[in-house]
Amino acid sequence: MTAELTRAAVVACARGWLGTPYRHQASVKGAGCDCLGLVRGVWRELIGPEPEAAPPYRPEWAERGGAETLRDAARRHLMEIPLSAARAGDVLTFRMAAGSPAKHCAILTAPDMAVHAYWGRHVVETWMTEWWVRRAAYAFAFPGVAD
Repeated sequence: MTAELTRAAVVACARGWLGTPYRHQASVKGAGCDCLGLVRGVWRELIGPEPEAAPPYRPEWAERGGAETLRDAARRHLMEIPLSAARAGDVLTFRMAAGSPAKHCAILTAPDMAVHAYWGRHVVETWMTEWWVRRAAYAFAFPGVAD
């Protein structure tokens, strides 16, 4: 890790994954990743080795158990912040259906833009439309990130 991790470095790193094909449970830039794999890859590039291995998970994992597994893992390694305080370089998690656990994540690149890995597609940078904003559940900062 560099002496100081900046938001600009997180954004640049996340954008470096653009075009990576979607591959469930993968986390290899240019070869494949899912949304969690994107965050894991950015962690490895900017901070170092992952603090814990991601357990195997099925695409429908959140629909089966109802536990906030993604949120709980993020709380162990990232710094939770209010959604209203999220800025470029922060990680957002999303509930894809009302009442369900958060199961998707993205990295903000601007107040209204984020980098995501989409099922069946690839890593893209998209607008944070009202559809996404309504589904945002939690926000997290990478440890040690500075402006």
